[in-house]
Amino acid sequence: MTKLFGDIPTLFKDEAELRHLWSRPDTRKALLEGLAERGYGDEQLTEISRLVDAENSDLYDVLAYIAYTTDPISRQDRVAVRKPQILAQYGDSKQQEFLNFVLDQYIHAGVSELDQSKLPHLLELRYHSLKDAVRELGSVTTISEVFIGFQRYLYSQDEAA
Repeated sequence: MTKLFGDIPTLFKDEAELRHLWSRPDTRKALLEGLAERGYGDEQLTEISRLVDAENSDLYDVLAYIAYTTDPISRQDRVAVRKPQILAQYGDSKQQEFLNFVLDQYIHAGVSELDQSKLPHLLELRYHSLKDAVRELGSVTTISEVFIGFQRYLYSQDEAA
């Protein structure tokens, strides 16, 4: 963990940049790859989460705790606080249902469920086929935009943002 404290300043300059990187699947993936290259793969990050008593928190909260001593919150609490804001951004009830499903998966399984590579699996799990998902939610582009877009609200700093 001491090594991680020294490595963090090379990965992002402040909490705002960490939040920005973490709120998009593509930049979050790049950050996680950068951590893995420095020797902090999934196993090490899981162990660090245990050491800081944040097993039910998002890895974002673990990194913010180590870098800025902010108290980690559980994924469940993060969703409870930010869900109204997320759903308010998506007026379509079918999109809201899908986002509720995704948020439940996130609470139970963690941030890996928010990776773009998980989207096809989540759609099949919820709708049984991509064709059914498109019929319910709109085009593949629309579905992808909703999946990527809601994440900025999940990680927004201002609870009312």
